[in-house]
Amino acid sequence: MKIYKLKSTFGWEGDDGLGEQLIQQILAGEKSATCAPKSLYSKDELRDVYQTAGQLVTVYDKHDNPRCNIKVTDVFETTFGAPDMRLVKGEGNGDRIEEFQEDHRMAWAELIKSGELELNEDTVLITELFVLVKD
Repeated sequence: MKIYKLKSTFGWEGDDGLGEQLIQQILAGEKSATCAPKSLYSKDELRDVYQTAGQLVTVYDKHDNPRCNIKVTDVFETTFGAPDMRLVKGEGNGDRIEEFQEDHRMAWAELIKSGELELNEDTVLITELFVLVKD
């Protein structure tokens, strides 16, 4: 597998296997989007994520192992309360917005509980759309 300069990590310590599940969904062609609250990005991180549009990126797991490559096709903002349907579908939720929202409430539960994240209808999400690259 070719390793690209740009890197995207799925998973974190204590994620109860979520990162691996997401990587498996990417590999199976079931996941073609990801998102994170804009409030969790620094200015530099925001600049960097927007620059990934059109670029090849290596996906790593939480143990820093390269797992696959993706091509980021678009980066944009949407809200948690009215998410762009490309995000909802790309996350594997079809047209089920409520399911998408519940999945992300669970994924970000620790951040919400600790006060690091306030999640509401107006929360801005940075969205990355991508395709799996076989190389």
